[in-house]
Formats: sequence, structure tokens, C-alpha cells
Amino acid sequence: MGSIREIMSTDLKTVTAKETIFDIAMLMKNNDIGFVPVVEGNKLKGVVTDRDLVVRGYANKQSDSVSAAEVMSDNIAVISPDTSIDDAAQLMFDQKVRRLPVVEKGGLVGVVALADLAVRKQSDEHAGRALSGISENVDHRNYVQ
Repeated sequence: MGSIREIMSTDLKTVTAKETIFDIAMLMKNNDIGFVPVVEGNKLKGVVTDRDLVVRGYANKQSDSVSAAEVMSDNIAVISPDTSIDDAAQLMFDQKVRRLPVVEKGGLVGVVALADLAVRKQSDEHAGRALSGISENVDHRNYVQ
């Protein structure tokens, strides 16, 4: 059984809580991503998803000066790099999330996505089950740690 360390992405695009939602949207557009960790130093403070930008950002606010702190999810599930792939898939299924930040010694070291799990033959069944259990109507503010 493999660990998350073997499949997580480490080339992360991050923002601080002070970044505007416009800047975050441009970062997502320019890097073809839909998930941006919010950090202070290397400590994870929350995440902003493309859905967060739309639902809690642009749809509710009038100004592009809205900060990440105002739209980010801050009560999120995280895993360590030594978490098994099967356990990560189960957590994604249980929490109905597609991505999990990877934290080690209090610092953000990576992110693992459902797609990362799917490329591992041994976790195909778990990734498929997690994908089928993840709803499009998830309120991302309800992550747990």
C-alpha cells in the first residue's frame, strides 16, 4: 500500500488571506486550477475553491477587493504525507471533497486530488467510490479537520 507522499502534488500555487478574489481567480485561470491553499508563511489557514469564489465571493459581494479571508474555507480536512492512499480515498468519500491539503510538521507540503488517487491501480476502487460519493452540491465551508 502506498502513501500520499508518493502521489501528492508539491508544486503548489498559494495565496495569503489578504489576496483579492480577483487575483485568486486570475491565478486559477492562468494555472488551470480550481483549488488554492491560503497560507501564512507555510502554515495552512484555509483553501479557496473556484466554487468558493463564485458562491461566497462574486455572487455575494460587489467589489473585486474582497479578500481570500472572506471567502475561504478554514475548517478543512487535512492529511499527512504518510497517510495511506486508501485512507485518503476514504476521507475524501466521507467528507465529499475532491482535494486534501497535505500537512507535515504544521506546514503545507502538498495537495492530493481525487485524480491523483485514480492513477494508482491499487486505489482505483476507492477513488471510484469516492468520486461517486462526492456531490456537486457540497458546501465547502463544512470541511472538518
